[in-house]
Amino acid sequence: AEYMGSCSKRAVNKRMSSFAQKLFMPGIVPKLKARVLQLPLPENVKRILDHPAGPFTIHFWAPAFKWAISIANIADINRPVDKVSLEQQTAVALTGIIWSRYSFVITPVNYNLFSVNAAMFLTGGFQLYRVVMYKYFGKEVYWGKKPETAASAASAAPAAAPVPAK
Repeated sequence: AEYMGSCSKRAVNKRMSSFAQKLFMPGIVPKLKARVLQLPLPENVKRILDHPAGPFTIHFWAPAFKWAISIANIADINRPVDKVSLEQQTAVALTGIIWSRYSFVITPVNYNLFSVNAAMFLTGGFQLYRVVMYKYFGKEVYWGKKPETAASAASAAPAAAPVPAK
């Protein structure tokens, strides 16, 4: 603390954080939030907008973009099992379960974070189940009926009758 002279460490940190805040966060979001909350909106909407994990915070947008992972897993729900990664789906499922719990421990409680991570656990868990059943038990699992491949569709089609020559 000799190099700080008469300034306390806390005062230096406060000045540095104030400088960083002015440099990196010029206050656009708080001004926008104040203007939006002045609009004639229903009280329920204003409560959501003003929530500590509402759309004017990172606590809203990070989980919103995380939905892309669950949507990709849903899109791949009937993808050939040999193309699904055991390691990736393990990571997705574990991330989902760990962060689902964490979303209730943090302040403010973030239901958006919980919902996206619950979806990640469910979709990753189902894909993980498919991979394990295929690799270790030799069974292919699909959602609904097994999708047709081009080869199986061609073999199931009746052979065309030859055209007589004239």
